Amino acid sequence: MNEEYHRTNIKEIDLKQYFDLLRRRFWIVILITIITTLAGYFYSSDDYVPEYESSRRLIIGSETEDMSTLMVMIKDPIIMQRVGDEVKTTKSPETIANQIDVARIDESQVVEISVMDLDPEMAANIANATADSFKSEIENILGVTDVQLLSEAKVNLNPINAPSNSTTVIALLFGLVVGIGFIFLLDSLDVKIRKESEVESLLDVPILGTISNMKKKKLSTNKSSQLKVRKGEEKVGVKQNA
Repeated sequence: MNEEYHRTNIKEIDLKQYFDLLRRRFWIVILITIITTLAGYFYSSDDYVPEYESSRRLIIGSETEDMSTLMVMIKDPIIMQRVGDEVKTTKSPETIANQIDVARIDESQVVEISVMDLDPEMAANIANATADSFKSEIENILGVTDVQLLSEAKVNLNPINAPSNSTTVIALLFGLVVGIGFIFLLDSLDVKIRKESEVESLLDVPILGTISNMKKKKLSTNKSSQLKVRKGEEKVGVKQNA
């Protein structure tokens, strides 16, 4: 029973010592965490490349079976080549086609052409040029005339890929762990004895008494007062001898 109580008491003392240690040197954790968090933030900011998207819709007045065929033809190399010439880009037709996504809206006859690009103005230009080129070429190739273009794509300055905060969060947590570990490392390298309990645990003997520290200023004051007293005693002795 006494041994269990002694072990519990030791654990409580150790936890208190750890808490005091962290409290005294917590500024180290804060400093390291700030450094790692800022490093993670700037690292993620440097790697961040914003992408922009613009869309244009058109209505294809065809039967359901023809709708899929016409949607595939929107990204045909002939149309993509014409789009590249119209927007005056050096990108290949395959590259332009990979930037384009064609989707049907709710099983209707409305088709949406969405374009992603690093340049928001270029994304809008490609979307508009694709819709115009598709309407023109589809009339020449298949004789389809029931394609209606809706409002033009507008330049969207809001990136679709917001910068990720995961790197910053990981850097923050890493700083906390490193800071706490660094505090315990410094404590393990510190061989100074700061408490009576440490002396008792090392020597396995009880402490009978302690001597308090005295500041130099206080010590010099005490010495000067003692000298004055001694000088006073000497003066008194001289007068008595006289």
